[in-house]
Amino acid sequence: MANALKRFIPMFDRVLIERAEAMTKTRGGIVIPEKAQQKVLKGMVVAVGPGSRTEKGDLVPLAVKVGDHVLLPEYGGTKVEIEEKEYHLFRESDLLAKIEQ
Repeated sequence: MANALKRFIPMFDRVLIERAEAMTKTRGGIVIPEKAQQKVLKGMVVAVGPGSRTEKGDLVPLAVKVGDHVLLPEYGGTKVEIEEKEYHLFRESDLLAKIEQ
């Protein structure tokens, strides 16, 4: 699996995100039904593109790097399946925030 991700390089200012897992149990042990689970708005950056280009052709590097944790918008992104695992592809400008660990 790591081999496939190393070969996947997003174009321009796009970022490949692995969403965090949804909570299926409360701290007290109550199982949350799938319909009642909230959409997870956090994720980890798995791959980044080289960056966008200015009108002059200069490369503008991305503000996020592989391993960063980010806050995602509720809607948007493109679903990508790599070796039976689901990822989402966003433009860097769509990301809401970078979360410091």
